[in-house]
Amino acid sequence: MSHRISRRQFVKGLGLAAGIAGFPTIIPASALGKAGRPAPSDRIVMGFIGLGSMGTGNLHGFISKPEVQVVAVCDVNREGTNYAGNSPMGREPARLFVENYYAGKEDSGKYEGCAAYEDFREILAREDIDAMCLALPDHWHAYMAIATAEAGKDMYSEKPLARTIYEGKKMVEAIRKYDRVFQTGSQQRSDGNFRHACELARNGYLGEIQKVYARVGGISRPCTLGAAPVPDGFNMEMWLGNAPEAPYHPERVSGGYNTEGGTWRSWREYSAGHISDWGAHNFDIAQWGLGMDHSGPVEVIHPEGSDYEDLTFIYANGVPVIKTVGPHMGMVQFIGSEGWVGVDRGNIWASDPKLLEVKLKPNEIHLYDSVDHRQDFLDCVKKRHRPIADVEIGYRSLTVCLLGEIALRLGRSLKWDPEREEFVDDPEASELLTRPMRAPFQV
Repeated sequence: MSHRISRRQFVKGLGLAAGIAGFPTIIPASALGKAGRPAPSDRIVMGFIGLGSMGTGNLHGFISKPEVQVVAVCDVNREGTNYAGNSPMGREPARLFVENYYAGKEDSGKYEGCAAYEDFREILAREDIDAMCLALPDHWHAYMAIATAEAGKDMYSEKPLARTIYEGKKMVEAIRKYDRVFQTGSQQRSDGNFRHACELARNGYLGEIQKVYARVGGISRPCTLGAAPVPDGFNMEMWLGNAPEAPYHPERVSGGYNTEGGTWRSWREYSAGHISDWGAHNFDIAQWGLGMDHSGPVEVIHPEGSDYEDLTFIYANGVPVIKTVGPHMGMVQFIGSEGWVGVDRGNIWASDPKLLEVKLKPNEIHLYDSVDHRQDFLDCVKKRHRPIADVEIGYRSLTVCLLGEIALRLGRSLKWDPEREEFVDDPEASELLTRPMRAPFQV
């Protein structure tokens, strides 16, 4: 991976050694150091790479935290509406938002302290940044996270963890090697309803778990879009990165949430589709409730020719996780021999309402309690702890998603060894554990 070692040389060649050029020219002595905010020396200095829909949302969420100081943003898009929705997104709208936000807290009403970059190597070379927020198309996730770890920065990175199982595994290795704090953006783990449902399942309140339903959709398909004029200020080559060469088209780069067409989430070159976009949420909760955060299924059963109603993941204990809507309420449903619980964003249901009022005893399994996913990341940066959705947890949930993608692409069932992290005697499936990646952004 020596191609990343030249990053600082690249920056120096631009006259930006250590990111000095392009730094904010005016940082008020107060630096927003007013009542309710930590001293500048106690703040977590953050940068943001990827300012589309999720990146913009994360920026708004993090900047409101008193201990955060945002100093830099980066995006291949200068500005425009070609990501998602009608609001202008990209590095310039993000920079202006940051400076206006902080200016509103200054007596002078002025603030200039946020730099904007097109090339991520420049922002990663800045030695003043403690942590990064990464919100990019899936095919960029692994390379960017590894580069960020090598730069010595902690990171909050959007789900799904990576585009392939191989890339996810390399991310785990890099985060551990460089001892970085990594939070996967699977924020349902920081929701009390999901935690309670998993605690009911883990502690036997539903009896023996017989099956789990996770409402997740299908897979992406190859992109066949033609070419369209490249908007001014949009670096298409950098957007593609390690993905195959392709022309600009607004429906290729759109960050909208439709996985059936018209957005990068629809296309195989950049995403596995709904199975990973929402599987990173709902399969993740299934794994949590089954106590499988460091393991995974041993078999993936294709529905064609089987007795299962949809794609099904079988675990070593015999419990199936079925990729479909369950018989009760909730995106995720745990069905036990003595009851059931279903959970959704904002709601939780159970076979007996008393289950929803259960207070765990001290000797029972108490799962990691987080009420704010971003705050949990910041707390772990300060304490040097692993957060609720640590990189390995994100990797194991990603594995479920992509095992499903591979089974659906091949049209057949698969056997998987979660200990060795490989298919059992299946060279054809093993070829899909990775993908060709264009230089120089290879993992």
